[in-house]
Amino acid sequence: MCKFFVVGDATVDQMYFVSELPEPGGEINADKALMQPGGAGGTIATVLARLGNDVKIATRVGKGPFSELALMNLKSAGVDLSLIQVDEGRQTSNVTLLITPDTQRTMISAVGASRFLDSAYLKPEQVTGCDALIVSAYSLQGGQQREYTVRALELARQANMTTFVDLGTGVVNDLRDRLIYLVQDVDYLLMNEKELYTLTGASSISDAVAHLRGHGVERVVVKVGAMGSIVITPELNELVEAYDVDSVVDSTGAGDYYTAAFAHSVMRGDDLIYAARLGNVAGGLNTTVVGAQSYEFGASELDEHAEEYDAVHN
Repeated sequence: MCKFFVVGDATVDQMYFVSELPEPGGEINADKALMQPGGAGGTIATVLARLGNDVKIATRVGKGPFSELALMNLKSAGVDLSLIQVDEGRQTSNVTLLITPDTQRTMISAVGASRFLDSAYLKPEQVTGCDALIVSAYSLQGGQQREYTVRALELARQANMTTFVDLGTGVVNDLRDRLIYLVQDVDYLLMNEKELYTLTGASSISDAVAHLRGHGVERVVVKVGAMGSIVITPELNELVEAYDVDSVVDSTGAGDYYTAAFAHSVMRGDDLIYAARLGNVAGGLNTTVVGAQSYEFGASELDEHAEEYDAVHN
């Protein structure tokens, strides 16, 4: 069992499934509306715990029903919640998603309490007592939360822990090349293709990766949607095919499932190709249900899916 320290938001996702997006000033009726736990940090931590790992999460929530919902799956999965800070004056972070029939998501985020995660409460042994640190890059976007996250990364590096940083479109668009300086020397940097180009200013994957290597990032994982994912290290550059599903219902949380499964596999000692395959499978399975954290599986079930897929394609 691996011990993971996760830094990232635990939110409430307010999901509205609509036939089309409204015009400015317009109004439409949703075909379906749901409220479910979400957030990159919350989803990654939940999946890691379901896979049998020892997981603690550092985040900040408000009080009341939103916080209870945001933490619901973390609690049921057995994540250690002792480092969660409760903000008396701010609302738990939440995201409103408008989801069209082609599964495209339009999102409005209210960061709320998350940005005020206070590093004064962070003790070195809380981080260094773990084997790996996973950071959602949204935690680096600003405020006190950035200070907390930068400090956690520093502690992890000093302790020679394995570090993973998962990027996100919003933070990459906001910080662009400034973000590179916050993730220098991370062991694994995960992102999608658009985020890679925006982050580096490059127009090809090879140029983008060379740019990142110049800043000490040697291992890059690029999620390329229906194609799968690309694992790039000084010794390896390989596309790992996507996991086929009958139909995509909702892509919310698929990237977070990928990151959790990939990190779980790496820390278990698997080779990087298998880790990427496991990530593809986890992300693919999660698109078959509605909600960021709805698809539940254990480690053995996930491995079975990956092995069956491997047998068909090899």
